[in-house]
Amino acid sequence: MKMKHWLLSLMLVFVLALAACGGDDDTTSSTDNEDDSTTEETDTSSDNSGEEAEGSDEVVTLVYARGADSTEGTNKIVEAFNEQHPNIQVEFREMPSDSGQQHDQYVTILNAESSEIDVMDLDVIWPAEFAQAGYVLPLDRFLQKDGINTDDYNQGALSAATFNGKQWALPKFIDTGLLFYRTDIISEDQVPTTWDELIASAKENKGAEGTEFGYLMQAKQYEGLVTNAIEYIASYGGAILNEDGEIVVNSPETIKGLSKMVEVATSDFVPGNITTFTEVESHTAFIEGQSPFIRNWPYQWNLANDESESNIVDNIGVAPLPAGDAGSAAALGGWMTAINKYSEHPQEAWEFVKFMTGPEGQKISAIHGGLAPTLPALFEDEEVLEANPFFKQEGFQEGLEAAVSRPVAPNYPEVSEIIQINVSKAIAGELTPEEAAANMEKELQEVMQ
Repeated sequence: MKMKHWLLSLMLVFVLALAACGGDDDTTSSTDNEDDSTTEETDTSSDNSGEEAEGSDEVVTLVYARGADSTEGTNKIVEAFNEQHPNIQVEFREMPSDSGQQHDQYVTILNAESSEIDVMDLDVIWPAEFAQAGYVLPLDRFLQKDGINTDDYNQGALSAATFNGKQWALPKFIDTGLLFYRTDIISEDQVPTTWDELIASAKENKGAEGTEFGYLMQAKQYEGLVTNAIEYIASYGGAILNEDGEIVVNSPETIKGLSKMVEVATSDFVPGNITTFTEVESHTAFIEGQSPFIRNWPYQWNLANDESESNIVDNIGVAPLPAGDAGSAAALGGWMTAINKYSEHPQEAWEFVKFMTGPEGQKISAIHGGLAPTLPALFEDEEVLEANPFFKQEGFQEGLEAAVSRPVAPNYPEVSEIIQINVSKAIAGELTPEEAAANMEKELQEVMQ
């Protein structure tokens, strides 16, 4: 009996083995079909990849690139995000601090269609170029899906990354041109609110409290000259390009703005060598006590109150730049955040962009990085204001609201060069403002065809 049972058991094992072998072809075919289906699904629904990762044990690693950060801001953001998203871990890649070198490295990587970077910070003058080149993903579908209200952002900052009707990046922090003044020379009720008032006050107060000049600006032929020119032109209602990218520079409003800029830059209350002044030369002269007024970026506040460098500590006020016929206008600076078009993890990348440019990320940047938020509501946050008392200044916030972007063009470097050359010639007296505007129109038409 035992032998009989043993033989029956052996035969059963043999039959089962044959059945398993006979099913190999069907099983393989079924698996192959499932793989093909999964591949197609992944290709057509990559936007859901992040949600799938969050619900599984898979950990997706993202690479975030930006220039060198001397503060704790970037590391704090990455740490906070990684802690909240255990299935998405961000690694920070430091790029050159020089924005030109940073730009060129991005272009090299993206021209090669590389996915080595997922998320990157862009200077406000780059989004249109990167969008036109196909380097970055439009964010509209992400914004719509997650119900992000773009009205919550500073609209000047937001518009810098709007091109061809789409949003290509979100603003991370903002810089803008402001008027700083000596409170020991100019009382709050004497702060000029128009360019004509500034001219009168600069003339009157040149020499007060040992000052040598009446006003400081940036007039060297470089990008800083463009920002100064944009402020004069926009304050009189002019523009280089309109919202549709059309060339509108040759207008009475632009000519009036250029004329006022030339009047200031050639006056006897600015340094005789003002056409050599960048931010460095102008802020140095100001903190040395050489002028009651300066046009500069927000960093001027902290620098002027640095006891190790400044002669005018605790004597600084801030206000919006003077107005022309159309009101006050300030050139927009700052940085945006975008997603590499070739990223293998677009949804996860969006989760990080949403966090970093949203209220929590921008609050971390403000507290630990000293960066001005592009979400105006954060200027009412007690922790943000405690870390940055300067943000409480009414003049600072009003100045931010006056921000206007530089021309949004995919070939911005060419546009900038044309503006620089013609404005420089107008200041030097080689061209009239009318001739400079006409030249810019003609030259822009040639490079923007």
